[in-house]
Amino acid sequence: MKVCKFGGTSVANAEQVAKIVDIVLADPSRRIVVVSAPGKRTKSDAKVTDLLIACAELALADKDCESALAAIVERYAEIQRDLGLPVGITAEIEKDLRFRLAGDKSHRGIFMDCMKAAGEDNSAKLVAQAFQSRGARAVYVNPHDAGMYLTSDYGNAQLLDESYQYLAKTLRDHEELVIFPGFFGYTKDGKVATFPRGGSDITGSILAAAVKADVYENFTDVDSVYPVDPRLVPEVKSGIAAMTYREMRELSYAGFGVFHDEAVIPAVKAGVPINVRNTNRPEEPGTMIVQSRRVLAGSVVGIASDDGFCNIFVDKYMMNREVGFGRHLLQILEWEGVSYEHMPSGIDNVSVVIRDRNFSPECERRVVERIKRDLNPDAVLVERGYALVMVVGEGLYYTVGMASKATRALSDAGVNIEMMNQGSSEISMMFGVKAEQRAKAVQALYKAFF
Repeated sequence: MKVCKFGGTSVANAEQVAKIVDIVLADPSRRIVVVSAPGKRTKSDAKVTDLLIACAELALADKDCESALAAIVERYAEIQRDLGLPVGITAEIEKDLRFRLAGDKSHRGIFMDCMKAAGEDNSAKLVAQAFQSRGARAVYVNPHDAGMYLTSDYGNAQLLDESYQYLAKTLRDHEELVIFPGFFGYTKDGKVATFPRGGSDITGSILAAAVKADVYENFTDVDSVYPVDPRLVPEVKSGIAAMTYREMRELSYAGFGVFHDEAVIPAVKAGVPINVRNTNRPEEPGTMIVQSRRVLAGSVVGIASDDGFCNIFVDKYMMNREVGFGRHLLQILEWEGVSYEHMPSGIDNVSVVIRDRNFSPECERRVVERIKRDLNPDAVLVERGYALVMVVGEGLYYTVGMASKATRALSDAGVNIEMMNQGSSEISMMFGVKAEQRAKAVQALYKAFF
């Protein structure tokens, strides 16, 4: 059995939805289809999820949202008309949206999640109709009916472990082709709750794990996962044929946009292979993400980068002799609800790398004051405007000279390394550089390793 997930570009218009039907019906082992909300039809277009958020904001402000609602309904109506589906499905979608807009607005998070989830929910209903129009035995399945139970962290919900048994029981032996909406589930008291943005990937991965699928096929708009961002290195042509879960996790974290980095976790735990493929070129094999693979010593699978980081630098003479210093430093961040990304250190100093978006100027002020008061450092400095560049590959493991090769490439390109860290797994090297040197760093490393 295969679980297939189709992203926003794959359901953006009728032509794309027709491709989904062709792809799924071409392989009888494809039994569960997870869909996103309709994405952009053109670069200047808006995603349906963004339209829903804007409409919800108007409703929360008690403003007229009829035109905003009409624009959302028209996106679905266009697909319905172009596919020649019964007009009743559009009327059903409009009725659903009006019902949601009329709901209780006393809790912003609950109302907003209910509205956002309408994108995927109605997309699944429409896609199910598209399959039925082609004579397929397909059925829309609501996450609540299937047992997709989430925590009540609205906008950032997590799956309750008990859901796996419910989902397996509901979906494993379903006779019809299941069309399942991504991105959301329900709390135990029946409220809609959504995963973080990009959560349709998470839904697909959860279902694949629940039914113990042979493969989780994640259809997107690229032929495969590329070893580097083509926007930074336009000359890259070949994709990655196979990579491990660990490699994908490292690359996703560091800026690879093909996969939401949390999406691999359920599939990883269940040992389900993930196949990233292109809806527009289904004949291409794509990239397989597996538990293990054969690797050549010294080989690199990919180079990823992301900006928007800052560094808290703390210096104190004899820091290494002070028991609990590192723990206390991280506890200060914990009290502020700030998680750290990397923590390179020396004997008398330590750097804590965190994301800018989690560290407001007011939060920075409180953290610095507390560090000074509680840890009595010789110096504490916060620097913003960092980018992290990751060189990733199982082939780095126990291979001599890889760090030297990377640092030489950066040096030759005139890129100053602000910090460097290699994880204990030895499958990745992290370099901290100034954000303005990010592109140059990636290009230099790509030239060196590829």
